[in-house]
Amino acid sequence: MITVVVIMALFAPLLAPHDPLAQDLRSTKMPPAWREGGSWEHVLGTDRLGRDQLSRIVYGARVSVTVGLLGAGIALALGMLAGMLAGYFGGWLDSILMGLVNLLLAVPYLVLVIVVAALLGRSLLNVILLFGITASPLFVRVTRGEVLRLRHSGYGESAVCLGATGRRVIFVHMLPNLIGPLVTLATFEMSAMIFYEAGLGFLGLSVPPDVPSWGNLLAVGRESLMAGMPWLTTYPGLAIALTALGMNLFGDWLRDVLDPRLRRN
Repeated sequence: MITVVVIMALFAPLLAPHDPLAQDLRSTKMPPAWREGGSWEHVLGTDRLGRDQLSRIVYGARVSVTVGLLGAGIALALGMLAGMLAGYFGGWLDSILMGLVNLLLAVPYLVLVIVVAALLGRSLLNVILLFGITASPLFVRVTRGEVLRLRHSGYGESAVCLGATGRRVIFVHMLPNLIGPLVTLATFEMSAMIFYEAGLGFLGLSVPPDVPSWGNLLAVGRESLMAGMPWLTTYPGLAIALTALGMNLFGDWLRDVLDPRLRRN
């Protein structure tokens, strides 16, 4: 399921049958091909401006994949770095970092995202940075907890007794043991970010309206739902749901593979 979405994002110009922004006023409000009045030229129908719905869904995968990958990557990098520093060195650094983390976690996530998105404006870069920064506290807490556990493990204490520097202990002995749980968490966060991006697009706070994204498609379909054109919301909604489901299933598989405690003999 993830592979299909990634292929759609990478090869959208080759897979999309039409230009997602091209308007054809002679083919407006056309239903899917298998319904009365539909045409196989526009398999999933068209919107009020005659834009091909299938092409817009294919191109919309680019926004979702980009936001999910880069947003989760930024959150992972920031959270892992801050969590390792806080957990290993402790003291005033731990107090300051965890105070900032607790402050961010005290604000409802969706409210925080909506307020910041409204202030920053509609831009793909703004959405990526917004999700990456606001999701990083979760990675900080997970990383800090794992570092505290690993710091008092046998090999961690042995490395310190042998004279290893803090940088070597963190990046050589601890980091390999952090990759598994953090990558699994990042996979689930990618699924959440796809949902949140679609929600922001539905509210008009994500990418500009001329950029085909699944959230923008839902916003356009909302206006047409009562006009008897449910396909404008049904198929973008299915794309979001199936992509998020694939991400969650992939995360479950990663957890089973990367966590030795869950492996079966």
